Amino acid sequence: MRSFILVLLSLAAWPYSAFAYRPFDSTDAAVAEMGKWEVELAPLNWRHTDDGAQWIAPALILNYGFAPRWEVVIEGRNTVFDRGGDEFSDAAVSVKTVIREGSFQDKSGVSLGSEFSVLLPGIRADDGAGLEWTLLASHRQDWGAWHFNLGPMLTRDGRGGMVAGGILEGPQSWPVRPVAEIRFEKSFGGEEMIAGLVGLIIPVRDGLALDIGLRHAREGGRPDEQLRAGVTFDLN
Repeated sequence: MRSFILVLLSLAAWPYSAFAYRPFDSTDAAVAEMGKWEVELAPLNWRHTDDGAQWIAPALILNYGFAPRWEVVIEGRNTVFDRGGDEFSDAAVSVKTVIREGSFQDKSGVSLGSEFSVLLPGIRADDGAGLEWTLLASHRQDWGAWHFNLGPMLTRDGRGGMVAGGILEGPQSWPVRPVAEIRFEKSFGGEEMIAGLVGLIIPVRDGLALDIGLRHAREGGRPDEQLRAGVTFDLN
């Protein structure tokens, strides 16, 4: 696992161009350009649950544009517990496409997309596999942007369910862009999760954007606090 972490962290040294979409749980109706990798990297995040304090080191999402209006997404995170031990969780492979080009493709109107995900087993976590399909909508205006996600899922323990999420972003022209998100997940006959996030996206210069977010969630009635910080860039 240590070698895996070193490989992921080394990606930050690659050349990059401007792109930013963190620190959310939901996503947008946009994809990577054909032949490009987009990297969303959180080298070190903090989390506190009933299991105690945890360090997420790292969390990583890789997006690759393999065809016009299509991308593949690979993601996962490594968690180290203060009480000892670690686990690799939230692993998934997804395919996302833009159904209708809109303001997020520099055209008029709402951008629409779809994402199909295979939820993979983890290491010492997330037994079993699941599925998720999400309809995506995004729109950018002078005041900022909004995104909406909605779709069904099959949890790793074989339960049906649904996911829904919404994001608001401040104006893209601002040097520091405030953001907020609400996310809801419900497995039928099982637990539900509701989470809220507030944060900032900070374009430091052309080709580099940082982000920070504070997330509060309740999953099955149990609290889950996270402090997220990371960087987003393209690989040329």
